[in-house]
Amino acid sequence: MSKQHKDIELLQNRLHQNPHAFLGMHALFEQKVIRVFRPGQSKVEIELKGEKISLQEVGKTGLFELKVPIDVKPLDYQILYPSGLKSFDPYVFSETFREKNLSAFKEGNLWNAFEMFGGRLADGGVKFALWAPNAMQVSLVGDFNEWDGNCTPMRLLGSSGVWEIFLPGLAEEEKYKFEIKTSEGHILVKADPFALQAEFRPGTASIICNVDSFKWDDQEWMNKREGRNYDKEPLNIYELHVGSWMQEDGDFINYRTLAFKLVDYCKKMHFTHVEFLPLSEHPYDESWGYQVSGYYAITSRFGTVKDFQYLVDYLHSYDIGVLFDFVPAHFPMDAFALAQFDGTYLYEHEDPKRGFHPSWNTLIFDYGRKEVANFLISSALYYIEKMHIDGIRMDAVASLLYLDFERNEEQWESNHKGGRENLEAIAFIKNLNAAVHEKFPGVIMIAEDSSSFPNVTKPVSDGGLGFDYKWGIGWMSDTLRVFESDFRYRSYEMKHIAHEMEYFYTEKFILSLSHDEVVHGLKSLIEKMPGDEFQKFAGMRLLLSYQMCHPGKKLLFMGGEIGQWTEWYCKEQVHWHLLDRPLHAGLKKCAEDMNELYLKKGAFWEKDFDKAGFEWIDKETPCYLRRGESSQVICIHNFSAQPQKKYVVGTVRPSWMREIFNSDSKEYGGFGLINETIEINEEVASVTLAPLSTIVLEGDFG
Repeated sequence: MSKQHKDIELLQNRLHQNPHAFLGMHALFEQKVIRVFRPGQSKVEIELKGEKISLQEVGKTGLFELKVPIDVKPLDYQILYPSGLKSFDPYVFSETFREKNLSAFKEGNLWNAFEMFGGRLADGGVKFALWAPNAMQVSLVGDFNEWDGNCTPMRLLGSSGVWEIFLPGLAEEEKYKFEIKTSEGHILVKADPFALQAEFRPGTASIICNVDSFKWDDQEWMNKREGRNYDKEPLNIYELHVGSWMQEDGDFINYRTLAFKLVDYCKKMHFTHVEFLPLSEHPYDESWGYQVSGYYAITSRFGTVKDFQYLVDYLHSYDIGVLFDFVPAHFPMDAFALAQFDGTYLYEHEDPKRGFHPSWNTLIFDYGRKEVANFLISSALYYIEKMHIDGIRMDAVASLLYLDFERNEEQWESNHKGGRENLEAIAFIKNLNAAVHEKFPGVIMIAEDSSSFPNVTKPVSDGGLGFDYKWGIGWMSDTLRVFESDFRYRSYEMKHIAHEMEYFYTEKFILSLSHDEVVHGLKSLIEKMPGDEFQKFAGMRLLLSYQMCHPGKKLLFMGGEIGQWTEWYCKEQVHWHLLDRPLHAGLKKCAEDMNELYLKKGAFWEKDFDKAGFEWIDKETPCYLRRGESSQVICIHNFSAQPQKKYVVGTVRPSWMREIFNSDSKEYGGFGLINETIEINEEVASVTLAPLSTIVLEGDFG
């Protein structure tokens, strides 16, 4: 069999791994020959120096050829496609992927993989690169070639597993996918794992996008961010799901419209940051974004990538930081995405005991495969670098840390040391956190971790996981246990309030009242409160003010601040109409004022993680001193449904004291049992505590 026939056979069977060596223009004795493979087409034309010329088919093989003079250059002709596209021949261009980048990716050190892989704009067209080491052939498909996998096979770069091609003439908004021939002979059509944009669901095609064309105007914020130390600064996070925070005529809001409304709201409510539930592309609305199909693609539900960049830029212009939920713990099994990507267990671990979540029905990444870990780390760095994200909250860290997470005994096996820890996942977490802190000082990494794994917020250099903060799941659990208790038995539960401070300083906690607490039958925050309507609202005012007074950074999920009665549902916007009712409006005003006080008083945040910043005065009726560098306050919380008159403020001996906040204020919907003046006898202060209330005092506490 001649070499030409062998090449044709490889192309016909979709097994060619170096089409550039055969297709395109090549020297042939004292001429050159142009070869184009188009099986099923009756005519193939090129435009050579302005003249349309038809190529001749070699037999009925689908290979079309044209002999041209030896002096014809690669850019002297263009191929005419049935779609109307006219472009230079992709097979006359040299490799776009550098050897050093291939080596770095294989070693797991190509942190800017988002610039090398996927469909990326280049001079005069788009370069494509895909990691599919077990594929027999990979072809580029799209509107430009009528989604025909025969037209544009890619070349395999040595033993790297990386396939590459440059396609001239393509531009932004072009749709594409990769057609993969597996070792078992199956044809898979996959979206680009590195795509920067995707079709609006239910479409699944990848879209060429220029993320570098947006003109950022946030340099002042970015410069200031580098020197930030939130351990000693206020951090008050508003967590929201974009699809259901606010809608437009019952449909998704655009990122740009959201920018104006969200800034207005967060500035009025005195939040320092917003945290978005996952905005990476995902096929299923009801997953809330936690089943990601596009790890580099901002979801198209709410607009374009540039629209999202505008949102971030606008938030920064008003000194509001942006946190982004990142989901490296699992991914869905949708056939168009990462699952069985090249016909093998590529991104997921091949052992179902390590590669499948039995309770979530999702797949788990193979963190020990360096290319996979590189893929995930590069994704996080992409959002920080190109989207100007200020922090990442990593979802479901406990499922990453432990091999037996939510598994029966027969569903997991120990690691090679005999333990239950996922050593490869732990190494991935450390590498990610170290990379972020090295490249982007001032960016914060947050763990959503329900486990007791040690040193989560200790630097990697000191043997920790390297997160800056950890969600205080223990605080949330202990606190809500008390708030949900019947008033008759609440005194028996109060031990949980004091108990929580016994372990508080083991990590750096964010006190989170998140979306996880108001779904799946858990009730909304206000519905958790016992008593009549008045008591429920008093309980909510107490809860929100207790959260703000307590040491630690803060996070509240949307709807909690207005007392939404029903659980969060991702298809409905926050029930803003409730603000027409006085008790709901009063609760929001209470949260607004407490948030403002939090920002003004350094005592609430300057020594969050320093034991010198907190001192118990009374554990039965929680009363404590908060000290900062610039101020100090006393916080008192009456968890009882009964008032306490002439409550003595412990052993404090102030020369003067005044009340600066009272959650029972009438403008908040309370009784109005406030302390306009505070009685101090023999330097002992006493105050009135309304039922289910918080008061904050400032004074000369010594």
